[in-house]
Amino acid sequence: MPDRIRFHLDEHIPRAVVEGLRRRGIDVATSVELDLVGRSDEEQLTAALDGERVFVTHDADFVALHRSGIQHAGIAYCQQRGRTTSDILRGLILVWEVLSPQEMRSHLEFL
Repeated sequence: MPDRIRFHLDEHIPRAVVEGLRRRGIDVATSVELDLVGRSDEEQLTAALDGERVFVTHDADFVALHRSGIQHAGIAYCQQRGRTTSDILRGLILVWEVLSPQEMRSHLEFL
């Protein structure tokens, strides 16, 4: 398991969030980069789990998947409405700074 959280950003997360995290040296992969666009939610979570990455999404279906007990490396959920790109970026940086990959495993964090 990595020492620091690594993120997997869903396809709907703004590109500016990806770039902002990378500028800070945070390891980020995206569904687009991993050729996962259009795959099922379960496949997305499995890919993130296999890569030991916290999945970042606006999609409330992932909250339901978490509650169903599906295994994952962590989910960071942010409602799309009322959140700016800066809000999302600050929330993810805070998660990265204060939580470990072990603490995020099977954990749902609301941003």
